Amino acid sequence: MTDDSTGRRRSKVERVIDTYELEGMGDRLEAEWIGDGVERTSLRDLATEFNQAVLRSALREAGASVLDSDIEALYRTLTDDDVPRSETVRKRRELERSGVDIDDVRSDFLTHQTVYTYLTNVRDASLPEEDSDDRVERKKETIQRLTGRTQVVTESTLEELGNAGEIANRNYDVFVDVRAICGNCGTDYPVTELLEQGGCDCDVTPVE
Repeated sequence: MTDDSTGRRRSKVERVIDTYELEGMGDRLEAEWIGDGVERTSLRDLATEFNQAVLRSALREAGASVLDSDIEALYRTLTDDDVPRSETVRKRRELERSGVDIDDVRSDFLTHQTVYTYLTNVRDASLPEEDSDDRVERKKETIQRLTGRTQVVTESTLEELGNAGEIANRNYDVFVDVRAICGNCGTDYPVTELLEQGGCDCDVTPVE
């Protein structure tokens, strides 16, 4: 990671914003998350919005002009597991022929966890006071904050060991995924998703 003028290590979000010239994106993410003059947007939707902006910028750099609806469809094709693999491969080849290195672009996509870490650790943003009374929301934020810290510590550790020559010195993207499995039906959930939907909605009777 490159240090900024204050000596602080720049986050992935900051680096990607600069790389793709997404001026004002940081302010936009914060405003939409806290609901500053706009309807509040979830972290997951903010990550999708950011990634589509990255994809749009990459296409423009390659000389392609696309509509927003096309970007949304293309992003879904590249990232949604429900899309047939043949369709994903076809789109990737089209992009490569247009001069877009889609692997590089995808490596710059963000997770909702990365967005949260950026907003809270870099921009020092927090949700409005009136939302803090929601116990589930507060607990979810606590989990996301701890997960974000784990991600930051891990990234720093890998970079330190890489610089010291103790591991292969590469640019590593770190993902920390906290999940929960329902003891009744066995469904696997990201913990934040489980909290948002009020727990598992299965009706299986526990086995004695």
